[in-house]
Amino acid sequence: MKVLTMALLLAFLSGAVITDLRARLIPNPLVLAGAFTGLLAAGLLPEGVGFLRALGGLALGLALFLPAYALRAMGAGDVKLMAMVGAFLGYPAIFEAALWVLLMGGVLALAFALHRGVARRMAGNLREMLFSAAASVQIRTLPNFSAGPQTAARLPYAVAITLGVATFLLAQHLEVHLI
Repeated sequence: MKVLTMALLLAFLSGAVITDLRARLIPNPLVLAGAFTGLLAAGLLPEGVGFLRALGGLALGLALFLPAYALRAMGAGDVKLMAMVGAFLGYPAIFEAALWVLLMGGVLALAFALHRGVARRMAGNLREMLFSAAASVQIRTLPNFSAGPQTAARLPYAVAITLGVATFLLAQHLEVHLI
């Protein structure tokens, strides 16, 4: 990924971080404009990944994080933001970027919980969710977390997405790969 495409992606991610920190939401117009820009850049710029790979990245970015939304572990804006990232990075790069995002999300969630003094509650919530999921597997049903434990704290996940994508871009530049 060349400098212009990277700059565009990071600009859209920065806008998402600002709105997520201020209002705890990621506006649809921002995500749609970013996805459209990513698809255009991929298809028209010589440095682009190609329109079909960008479209595949958009679909996979959405599909990879949709289960987290279904389990109420992530907001819809975060899922759409990952789809936008996929439009810029394309297929198959979105897979490794998603891993970096998840790693960064875990680190930030732990730091956020420690800072807010809710690490014990977060650990209890995680334990309860794991036991519930294990019980669901035993009786062959889907886990239902809708009546789950009280949220310890809400992490503005656009921060994790941005830091994860930035780390992915740096790792790609340094030729360091998770997969």
